[in-house]
Amino acid sequence: MRLARFVTDDGRLVVGRLLDERSAHPLIGEFFGELAFSPERVEVRSFLPPVEPPNIFAIGRNYRAHAAETGARLPEQPLIFQKATTAVLAPGQPIRLPRSAPDEVDFEAELAIVIGRRARRVPEARALEFVLGYTCANDVSARDCQRNDKQWTRAKSFDTFCPLGPWLVTADELDPDDCLIRSRLNGRIMQEASTSAMVFSCRALISYLSHQFTLLPGTVLLTGTPEGVGMARQPPVYLREGDCIEVEVEGIGVLSNPVSGTD
Repeated sequence: MRLARFVTDDGRLVVGRLLDERSAHPLIGEFFGELAFSPERVEVRSFLPPVEPPNIFAIGRNYRAHAAETGARLPEQPLIFQKATTAVLAPGQPIRLPRSAPDEVDFEAELAIVIGRRARRVPEARALEFVLGYTCANDVSARDCQRNDKQWTRAKSFDTFCPLGPWLVTADELDPDDCLIRSRLNGRIMQEASTSAMVFSCRALISYLSHQFTLLPGTVLLTGTPEGVGMARQPPVYLREGDCIEVEVEGIGVLSNPVSGTD
Protein backbone atom coordinates (compact mmCIF):
# COMPACT_ATOMS: atom_id res chain seq x y z
CA MET A 1 0.00 0.00 0.00
CA ARG A 2 0.99 3.63 -0.35
CA LEU A 3 1.12 5.66 2.87
CA ALA A 4 1.37 9.42 2.84
CA ARG A 5 1.44 12.47 5.06
CA PHE A 6 -0.55 15.27 3.51
CA VAL A 7 -2.66 18.35 4.01
CA THR A 8 -6.35 17.99 3.25
CA ASP A 9 -8.52 20.47 1.39
CA ASP A 10 -9.81 21.77 4.73
CA GLY A 11 -6.30 22.27 6.13
CA ARG A 12 -5.87 19.17 8.30
CA LEU A 13 -2.56 17.33 8.53
CA VAL A 14 -3.37 13.65 7.94
CA VAL A 15 -1.53 10.34 7.59
CA GLY A 16 -3.43 7.97 5.35
CA ARG A 17 -3.57 5.12 2.86
CA LEU A 18 -3.77 6.51 -0.63
CA LEU A 19 -6.68 5.47 -2.82
CA ASP A 20 -5.26 7.52 -5.67
CA GLU A 21 -3.07 10.62 -5.82
CA ARG A 22 -5.92 12.89 -4.71
CA SER A 23 -7.70 10.94 -1.97
CA ALA A 24 -7.00 8.66 0.99
CA HIS A 25 -8.41 6.84 4.01
CA PRO A 26 -7.02 8.40 7.24
CA LEU A 27 -4.92 6.33 9.62
CA ILE A 28 -6.44 5.35 12.96
CA GLY A 29 -3.86 5.18 15.75
CA GLU A 30 -0.08 5.30 15.52
CA PHE A 31 1.93 5.43 12.30
CA PHE A 32 4.46 2.97 13.73
CA GLY A 33 1.93 0.59 15.27
CA GLU A 34 -0.66 -1.71 13.78
CA LEU A 35 -2.00 0.02 10.69
CA ALA A 36 -5.75 0.57 10.64
CA PHE A 37 -7.72 3.07 8.57
CA SER A 38 -10.97 4.96 8.76
CA PRO A 39 -13.56 4.39 6.02
CA GLU A 40 -13.75 8.19 5.68
CA ARG A 41 -12.46 9.45 2.33
CA VAL A 42 -10.47 12.68 2.49
CA GLU A 43 -9.06 14.79 -0.31
CA VAL A 44 -5.33 15.44 -0.67
CA ARG A 45 -4.37 19.08 -1.22
CA SER A 46 -0.58 18.72 -0.97
CA PHE A 47 1.90 16.08 0.11
CA LEU A 48 4.28 16.43 3.03
CA PRO A 49 7.47 14.39 3.53
CA PRO A 50 6.22 10.84 4.22
CA VAL A 51 7.94 10.77 7.64
CA GLU A 52 9.50 13.13 10.16
CA PRO A 53 12.69 11.17 10.84
CA PRO A 54 14.46 11.17 14.20
CA ASN A 55 17.70 10.47 12.29
CA ILE A 56 18.85 10.33 8.69
CA PHE A 57 21.74 7.97 7.95
CA ALA A 58 23.18 7.91 4.45
CA ILE A 59 25.63 5.69 2.60
CA GLY A 60 28.41 6.91 0.34
CA ARG A 61 29.96 5.09 -2.63
CA ASN A 62 27.45 2.25 -2.66
CA TYR A 63 27.49 1.86 -6.47
CA ARG A 64 30.73 0.79 -8.13
CA ALA A 65 30.23 2.98 -11.19
CA HIS A 66 29.58 6.05 -9.04
CA ALA A 67 32.73 5.46 -7.02
CA ALA A 68 34.64 5.06 -10.27
CA GLU A 69 33.28 8.26 -11.84
CA THR A 70 34.41 10.27 -8.81
CA GLY A 71 37.82 8.58 -8.65
CA ALA A 72 37.14 7.13 -5.20
CA ARG A 73 37.92 3.68 -3.85
CA LEU A 74 35.11 1.36 -2.82
CA PRO A 75 34.75 1.12 0.95
CA GLU A 76 35.31 -2.24 2.62
CA GLN A 77 32.36 -1.56 4.91
CA PRO A 78 29.39 0.80 4.41
CA LEU A 79 30.54 4.42 4.44
CA ILE A 80 28.11 6.18 6.76
CA PHE A 81 27.34 9.86 7.11
CA GLN A 82 24.38 11.81 8.48
CA LYS A 83 22.13 14.52 7.12
CA ALA A 84 20.43 17.00 9.41
CA THR A 85 16.73 16.32 9.90
CA THR A 86 16.14 20.03 9.18
CA ALA A 87 17.19 19.30 5.57
CA VAL A 88 13.99 17.30 4.91
CA LEU A 89 11.84 18.76 2.13
CA ALA A 90 8.37 17.94 0.83
CA PRO A 91 7.58 16.93 -2.74
CA GLY A 92 7.06 19.94 -4.98
CA GLN A 93 8.78 22.35 -2.62
CA PRO A 94 11.85 24.26 -3.83
CA ILE A 95 15.42 23.23 -3.18
CA ARG A 96 17.08 26.47 -2.13
CA LEU A 97 20.62 27.20 -3.22
CA PRO A 98 22.46 28.13 -0.01
CA ARG A 99 23.72 31.69 0.18
CA SER A 100 27.13 30.54 1.42
CA ALA A 101 27.60 27.88 -1.26
CA PRO A 102 25.31 28.32 -4.30
CA ASP A 103 27.61 27.33 -7.15
CA GLU A 104 28.16 23.55 -7.00
CA VAL A 105 24.88 22.11 -5.74
CA ASP A 106 24.44 18.60 -7.09
CA PHE A 107 21.67 15.97 -7.22
CA GLU A 108 21.80 12.33 -6.08
CA ALA A 109 18.85 10.02 -6.76
CA GLU A 110 18.46 7.41 -4.02
CA LEU A 111 16.17 4.75 -2.64
CA ALA A 112 15.29 5.55 0.97
CA ILE A 113 14.43 2.95 3.61
CA VAL A 114 12.07 3.91 6.45
CA ILE A 115 12.49 1.89 9.63
CA GLY A 116 9.21 0.72 11.17
CA ARG A 117 10.27 -0.47 14.62
CA ARG A 118 13.23 -0.19 16.97
CA ALA A 119 16.18 -2.09 15.53
CA ARG A 120 19.36 -2.95 17.42
CA ARG A 121 21.91 -5.60 16.38
CA VAL A 122 19.61 -7.07 13.75
CA PRO A 123 20.86 -10.12 11.81
CA GLU A 124 21.01 -9.60 8.08
CA ALA A 125 18.55 -12.44 7.42
CA ARG A 126 15.85 -10.62 9.42
CA ALA A 127 16.70 -7.04 8.49
CA LEU A 128 13.75 -6.36 6.18
CA GLU A 129 11.34 -7.31 8.97
CA PHE A 130 12.18 -3.94 10.54
CA VAL A 131 11.21 -1.90 7.46
CA LEU A 132 7.96 0.03 7.30
CA GLY A 133 8.48 0.98 3.67
CA TYR A 134 10.46 2.75 0.99
CA THR A 135 10.40 6.16 -0.65
CA CYS A 136 12.37 8.31 -3.11
CA ALA A 137 15.12 10.61 -1.89
CA ASN A 138 17.43 13.23 -3.31
CA ASP A 139 20.72 13.52 -1.42
CA VAL A 140 21.38 17.10 -2.50
CA SER A 141 25.04 18.00 -2.00
CA ALA A 142 27.14 21.16 -2.13
CA ARG A 143 30.27 19.75 -3.77
CA ASP A 144 32.55 22.67 -2.96
CA CYS A 145 31.73 22.31 0.75
CA GLN A 146 32.21 18.55 0.51
CA ARG A 147 35.62 19.07 -1.10
CA ASN A 148 36.83 21.93 1.10
CA ASP A 149 35.51 20.78 4.48
CA LYS A 150 37.07 17.30 4.11
CA GLN A 151 33.91 15.82 5.63
CA TRP A 152 30.31 15.91 4.50
CA THR A 153 28.05 17.28 7.22
CA ARG A 154 27.65 20.84 5.97
CA ALA A 155 27.67 19.85 2.29
CA LYS A 156 24.78 17.42 2.79
CA SER A 157 22.71 19.21 5.43
CA PHE A 158 21.74 22.67 4.23
CA ASP A 159 18.03 23.37 4.61
CA THR A 160 16.01 21.71 1.78
CA PHE A 161 18.86 19.28 0.91
CA CYS A 162 16.86 16.11 1.67
CA PRO A 163 13.71 15.92 -0.48
CA LEU A 164 11.66 12.81 0.38
CA GLY A 165 8.49 11.40 -1.12
CA PRO A 166 6.04 11.63 -2.63
CA TRP A 167 4.75 8.79 -0.45
CA LEU A 168 5.92 5.59 1.21
CA VAL A 169 5.36 2.15 -0.34
CA THR A 170 5.06 -0.55 2.30
CA ALA A 171 7.73 -3.21 2.55
CA ASP A 172 5.50 -6.02 1.30
CA GLU A 173 5.12 -4.38 -2.12
CA LEU A 174 8.73 -3.73 -3.17
CA ASP A 175 11.95 -5.69 -3.62
CA PRO A 176 14.40 -2.95 -2.62
CA ASP A 177 17.37 -4.75 -4.13
CA ASP A 178 15.91 -5.00 -7.62
CA CYS A 179 14.28 -1.77 -8.77
CA LEU A 180 15.28 0.89 -11.27
CA ILE A 181 16.28 4.33 -10.06
CA ARG A 182 16.56 7.45 -12.20
CA SER A 183 17.13 11.17 -11.94
CA ARG A 184 15.92 13.65 -14.55
CA LEU A 185 17.06 17.24 -14.75
CA ASN A 186 14.63 19.39 -16.72
CA GLY A 187 13.34 16.19 -18.34
CA ARG A 188 16.77 14.83 -19.32
CA ILE A 189 17.76 11.50 -17.78
CA MET A 190 20.96 11.96 -15.77
CA GLN A 191 21.13 8.76 -13.72
CA GLU A 192 19.67 5.35 -14.46
CA ALA A 193 20.62 2.10 -12.72
CA SER A 194 19.19 -0.79 -10.75
CA THR A 195 19.50 -1.10 -7.01
CA SER A 196 20.77 -4.60 -7.76
CA ALA A 197 24.06 -2.84 -8.55
CA MET A 198 24.49 -1.63 -4.96
CA VAL A 199 27.69 -2.80 -3.27
CA PHE A 200 25.86 -3.38 0.03
CA SER A 201 22.26 -4.60 -0.16
CA CYS A 202 19.42 -3.10 1.84
CA ARG A 203 19.52 -6.08 4.19
CA ALA A 204 23.24 -5.62 4.72
CA LEU A 205 22.89 -1.88 5.32
CA ILE A 206 20.12 -2.21 7.90
CA SER A 207 21.98 -4.93 9.76
CA TYR A 208 25.30 -3.08 9.72
CA LEU A 209 23.79 0.22 10.84
CA SER A 210 21.83 -1.47 13.62
CA HIS A 211 25.11 -2.82 15.00
CA GLN A 212 26.46 0.73 15.20
CA PHE A 213 23.36 2.65 16.33
CA THR A 214 19.85 2.05 17.59
CA LEU A 215 17.53 2.63 14.64
CA LEU A 216 14.35 4.26 15.93
CA PRO A 217 10.97 4.06 14.19
CA GLY A 218 10.90 6.61 11.39
CA THR A 219 14.66 6.59 10.87
CA VAL A 220 15.49 7.17 7.20
CA LEU A 221 18.37 5.31 5.52
CA LEU A 222 19.59 6.67 2.18
CA THR A 223 21.14 3.78 0.29
CA GLY A 224 23.54 5.59 -2.05
CA THR A 225 23.40 7.02 -5.54
CA PRO A 226 24.35 5.54 -8.93
CA GLU A 227 26.60 7.08 -11.58
CA GLY A 228 25.63 10.18 -13.54
CA VAL A 229 25.83 12.91 -10.89
CA GLY A 230 26.54 16.44 -12.02
CA MET A 231 30.04 16.77 -10.57
CA ALA A 232 31.34 13.84 -12.65
CA ARG A 233 30.17 15.23 -16.00
CA GLN A 234 32.32 17.14 -18.48
CA PRO A 235 31.58 19.94 -18.07
CA PRO A 236 29.98 19.59 -14.61
CA VAL A 237 26.23 20.09 -14.38
CA TYR A 238 25.01 21.75 -11.20
CA LEU A 239 21.55 22.82 -10.10
CA ARG A 240 20.53 26.34 -11.04
CA GLU A 241 17.56 28.56 -10.25
CA GLY A 242 14.61 27.54 -12.42
CA ASP A 243 15.66 23.90 -12.79
CA CYS A 244 13.40 20.95 -12.00
CA ILE A 245 15.02 17.81 -10.61
CA GLU A 246 13.12 14.52 -10.44
CA VAL A 247 13.94 11.24 -8.72
CA GLU A 248 12.04 8.15 -9.83
CA VAL A 249 12.18 4.74 -8.18
CA GLU A 250 10.41 1.85 -9.90
CA GLY A 251 7.46 0.68 -7.84
CA ILE A 252 7.26 3.91 -5.83
CA GLY A 253 6.79 6.95 -8.04
CA VAL A 254 8.37 10.30 -8.85
CA LEU A 255 9.74 12.89 -6.42
CA SER A 256 9.87 16.27 -8.14
CA ASN A 257 11.33 19.53 -6.81
CA PRO A 258 12.02 22.89 -8.44
CA VAL A 259 15.19 24.81 -7.66
CA SER A 260 15.01 28.35 -6.33
CA GLY A 261 17.58 31.09 -5.83
CA THR A 262 19.67 31.60 -2.73
CA ASP A 263 17.92 31.55 0.62
